[in-house]
Amino acid sequence: MPKVNAALLLIRIAAAAAFIYHGSAILFGAFGGPGPQKFAAFIHVPVVLGYLVGLGQFLGGLALLFGIFTRIAAAVLAVIMLGAIFLVHLPHGFDIGKGGSEYAFAQLCISLALLLAGPGVYSIASRLSSPIGKL
Repeated sequence: MPKVNAALLLIRIAAAAAFIYHGSAILFGAFGGPGPQKFAAFIHVPVVLGYLVGLGQFLGGLALLFGIFTRIAAAVLAVIMLGAIFLVHLPHGFDIGKGGSEYAFAQLCISLALLLAGPGVYSIASRLSSPIGKL
């Protein structure tokens, strides 16, 4: 099992880096990102959804990185990736080079895998004896 737990850690780190990056761009306008107002306008939704998507990606990414509330974060991120696929990328096909759903689909699958598997032993959750560690 040590190899599986190391693999889960690496998967969490990779997914977390991308979600924190994109969440920061949406929520704070970091890295030249749109910020919540422009993001919401781009996908034609109320501004509150721009804040929620940015917050979900940013905090969800932090949760994955540290391995706490991993299953909750993974569920939220899976929903966000489904939204990204159907609201933004699907009309462009699968090829990421053409704006397609390839990357969002990969992040969706990673989120679902973490939802099923949990964070592994290299996580804050594994150090908690309370039921919170299972979330």
